[in-house]
Amino acid sequence: MAGPTTAERGERQQLKSGPPRPPRLGRLRRLRVLIILSLAVVLAGGGSIWLLYGSSWLRVDHVSVSGTRVLTEAQVREAADVPLGSPLISVDTDAMAARLRRKLPRIDSVDVVRSWPHGIGLKVTERTPVLIVGIGGKFVEVDDEGVRFATVPHPPKGVPALELTVSRSAGMRRFGTGRLVREAVQVAQDIPAAVARDTRTVKVRSYDSISLELSGGRTVVWGSSEKGRAKAVTLTALMKAAPGARHFDVSVPSAPASAGS
Repeated sequence: MAGPTTAERGERQQLKSGPPRPPRLGRLRRLRVLIILSLAVVLAGGGSIWLLYGSSWLRVDHVSVSGTRVLTEAQVREAADVPLGSPLISVDTDAMAARLRRKLPRIDSVDVVRSWPHGIGLKVTERTPVLIVGIGGKFVEVDDEGVRFATVPHPPKGVPALELTVSRSAGMRRFGTGRLVREAVQVAQDIPAAVARDTRTVKVRSYDSISLELSGGRTVVWGSSEKGRAKAVTLTALMKAAPGARHFDVSVPSAPASAGS
């Protein structure tokens, strides 16, 4: 028995799937969906912009400060000049951080963060003095990078003084005061902790002539800042071996010397 013809198969398929949809109706439905989705996106975007910039819900109404040691929170707030009442999203955090470092040189770094929904947080890291320079009855603090960042009326406790007695020689012209200050800073950082507590002055006569004045009239010839760790280890051992000595020389750490009693 012969099977259905091609025409019969087509009629059966048409009966199963129903009458064909007019192509214009399908395009209209897709266009309607597209328009609705576009309107939803526009409304959502406009609502977000209004929420961030136009509403009163996300505006700056307080500033928190953390990390200060010498500076006061009031000083930091004043220098930051946070625009209270402004939209939180509009605060330029990078510009604020730069302004704080410019106005308050004691600040080494600062993180300015938005604390949603209403706050600005200022996380401050202050510079730490490793040396002080006496000038006109006051004291300039020098940090671990050789930066002179603050002038104070009284020397901070436990920070040795820097004494520059450098002649106007070829070495001075070659290295300059800034370089010699950084060399002294490096020496101050390399001094063993037990010796650092007794160090009163770091004296610099030239690049390779740096010495320490300790409590009790003791002195240490350190030399240059090179091989600082080796010199620190040698000085610790030398002081243990000669506890009564008053003068120590570790300028050549492989051949140290001590003298006096």
